[in-house]
Amino acid sequence: MKIAICPGSFDPITLGHLDIIQRAALMFDKVIVAVLVNPGKNPSFTAEERLGMIRRAVADLPNVEAECFDGLLADYVRMRNAHTIVKGLRAVTDFEYEFQMALINRKLNPDADTVFLTTSSQHMYLSSSMVKSIAQFGGDISDFVPECICEEISERLSRREE
Repeated sequence: MKIAICPGSFDPITLGHLDIIQRAALMFDKVIVAVLVNPGKNPSFTAEERLGMIRRAVADLPNVEAECFDGLLADYVRMRNAHTIVKGLRAVTDFEYEFQMALINRKLNPDADTVFLTTSSQHMYLSSSMVKSIAQFGGDISDFVPECICEEISERLSRREE
């Protein structure tokens, strides 16, 4: 079975993330969306909340599952018996960082390869940070996140006075 890991913080998951996950699901027998638990970061949503949002967003993809992990991605890939890491690229600036990470992961786990998928053109500008900024000021994020979680994100992040 060809298993791929699609890692990230997903704070929150966006349509850009979902596009990469859906395309990976066509290429691999199983895709594990791995939510990074990083104690050094201060996410807007807990790991459990992010996991729940991802699970709702990928509910129609039978070969996709989601779970949390902490520690080294190379170790997690090994633990899950996977051999492929899937990463999405929006621009050249993403490539530089992701290429470095791919080399490090390959050094730590020689059995793991990284596959880069370029994002669809309509999502090139999209990031979780942008979604959070728009939502914090009461903007409409419905074009940027899966419909099934849009209201949850907006309600949590909005700074509007009720």
